[in-house]
Amino acid sequence: MFVSAAPSHCAGIKLGELRGVWGLRPRVTEVRRGLPQAPTGCPSLLLDGCRQCVRQVLLTRQLATKKAKGKGQSQAKVNISAALVEDIINLEETSEDMQAVVEALKEDFNRNLSVRTSPGALDHIIVMTKDGKFPLNQLGQISLKSPQLIVVNMASFPESTAAATKAIRESGMNLNPEVDGTIIRVPVPKVTREHRESLAKLAKQSTNKSKEALRKVRSKSINQIKKSKSKVSEDTIWLLEKQVQQMADNTAAEMDKLLAAKTKELLG
Repeated sequence: MFVSAAPSHCAGIKLGELRGVWGLRPRVTEVRRGLPQAPTGCPSLLLDGCRQCVRQVLLTRQLATKKAKGKGQSQAKVNISAALVEDIINLEETSEDMQAVVEALKEDFNRNLSVRTSPGALDHIIVMTKDGKFPLNQLGQISLKSPQLIVVNMASFPESTAAATKAIRESGMNLNPEVDGTIIRVPVPKVTREHRESLAKLAKQSTNKSKEALRKVRSKSINQIKKSKSKVSEDTIWLLEKQVQQMADNTAAEMDKLLAAKTKELLG
């Protein structure tokens, strides 16, 4: 295939990149919302004509080999370089925000959803007091008295003993604390089938909450992209939105894998 040289105002674009772009055109332009036509003689795609050529924007659309569910058609995928669209949206930041949601879910699984209750599992139970919300480990001293008993000493904040007891009981960890003055005794529940199933349900609930947080990250990014409607082409907006959606889908799939592994661990 013959590939012409880039015009002078498109300095810095490599011949290999040019060949890759034009090589995709016969297939992509058949799609209604494929890559838009570049200005005459200009290999730069998507953004507003030659004014953007100096930014060397080359957004490529690739066709996946897997078929879309129930449609029997190739599923289009987008691969956009974050550096080339940073004036519109910071894709790296979006990726980091999505990954932070995954890491928070992992931490929740490890800290709060274990078959064997440990003192550390109580650390971050949130206690509602008249002065605000506080993690339990900031109000009381938590220790393991025996393999079957966890003790919380509330001597430093005795006025919060009742609130701490309530928070432990309503933590969803199947705990039934007993109060003796400023001492809260928490018997470690036996590992029953019912307890395992209860933890598995909590894992599902935590995953759903994390997916809701993920949707908020996605929506924030989509709204950021739409703010550039007056500056870039409709196809640019569409491709970027599709890129963000792909990132969100991949993150959600990662969460599903974490949930499956945790559920298998809890149910035994």
